Amino acid sequence: MDRSAKLGQVSIPRLLFSFSLPAIVGMMAQASYNLIDRIFVGHALGSDGIAGITVAFPFMLVVLAFGMMFGIGGTALISIRLGEGKKPEAEKVLGNTAVLLVVASVFMTVAGLFWLNPILAICGASDTVMPYARDYLRIIVLGTTFQTVAFGLNAAIRGEGNPKIAMLSMLISVLMNAILAPIFIFGFSWGMQGAALATVMSQAVVAIWVVSYFLGNTSVLKIRVRNLRLSGDVCRRIATFGLPQFAMQLAASVLQSVLLNQLRVYGNRDLGVHGGDLAISVMGVLYGMFMMVAMPIFGVNQGVQPIIGYNYGAERFDRVKKALELAVLAATSIAVVGFCVMMLFPAHVIRLFNDKDPALLGLGTHAIRLSTIMLPVIGFQIVSSSYFQAIGKPKTAMLLMLSRQMLILIPAVLILPLFFGLDGVWAALPTSDFGASLLTGICLLVELRELKASHLQMQPPDENAV
Repeated sequence: MDRSAKLGQVSIPRLLFSFSLPAIVGMMAQASYNLIDRIFVGHALGSDGIAGITVAFPFMLVVLAFGMMFGIGGTALISIRLGEGKKPEAEKVLGNTAVLLVVASVFMTVAGLFWLNPILAICGASDTVMPYARDYLRIIVLGTTFQTVAFGLNAAIRGEGNPKIAMLSMLISVLMNAILAPIFIFGFSWGMQGAALATVMSQAVVAIWVVSYFLGNTSVLKIRVRNLRLSGDVCRRIATFGLPQFAMQLAASVLQSVLLNQLRVYGNRDLGVHGGDLAISVMGVLYGMFMMVAMPIFGVNQGVQPIIGYNYGAERFDRVKKALELAVLAATSIAVVGFCVMMLFPAHVIRLFNDKDPALLGLGTHAIRLSTIMLPVIGFQIVSSSYFQAIGKPKTAMLLMLSRQMLILIPAVLILPLFFGLDGVWAALPTSDFGASLLTGICLLVELRELKASHLQMQPPDENAV
């Protein structure tokens, strides 16, 4: 039985598990980078160190946006060319993708080094946090090429049909970062620079790994010198395929910048001098833990999409509904577990990052409980919004995806603090979760009614009906 046939015949639970597990592992590995840095820096340098990494994150999202545009865009085009049986053209895409990744990373390195202080100021860095953030981001920026090449070409490995190698490279990188970070931070006393250096070195290993893979004998496609000459048509197609991911990452960067600045302003107003830095540190902890909950949900989401898409195209609407229900159940279960941890053990979560700062513990316990009160609904919202993408309705999918991160959250972050101060910033997060889930539920209800009607039309007439 080939892979396509399995999508229509193998049981939905078995399919969902086999498709989601590699994606979950890869997503968790990606989230672990920043989490590891924040944990070790928090224990070594306190809340200001956590804030330094947090305010550097919006720029790191912009770097990742370029990696996603050319990496994922190139991967999509590679898959199409391989499906068409056009291997030489697929290798042309691979070569152009590699060059675009390097060019983009060089551009971001120059821009990051030249405007380092203004970028961090825009992202919410105060005079106190600025030295920490500058020490961290300067080294991260110098390693931009490693990050973009590692991410982009690792995606291409999946595109040529070898997801296990792609997953293994991510796991090796995370393991290296977990080993090097404490050695550099505590053993060599390199502080923020040590955390950044551990991350860059880990990404450099992946970059060397993926380039070697495409130069070796095990890959289907090869990086060839003749394919490194850029083609306008190929570059345009790569950028077109990757533009949605690029836009989403830029939107996430803008959102992070707005959120951090609001935390700084209202933290200073409500908590006094340095209150904004403390609030940003709490957000760094909160975001790190949220990503550990969200990434498995994204993995389930990635796993169910081909199952839904195939069966929708095959008009097996009963399997489509079952796959959606099972994915929502799995994602919601993950979200509920995360919710229980946040609500029952917020102090333990804070102590994971720093166990010696009573101010961080006090504000963090309050903020975690307030910010994550609607956490159980995000599994439903993420999976259900992506359902529309899987069935070929990208406009609805984009609207629902943006609703939570941009259309509701940014206005809430700007408006609620006017009435509730710093608590309004924390409350904006569950407000957006609830609003986006409500909108998604309405759209999904309409869609499922249409799906049910289509399913009934395909049923044979009941001969016993009067």
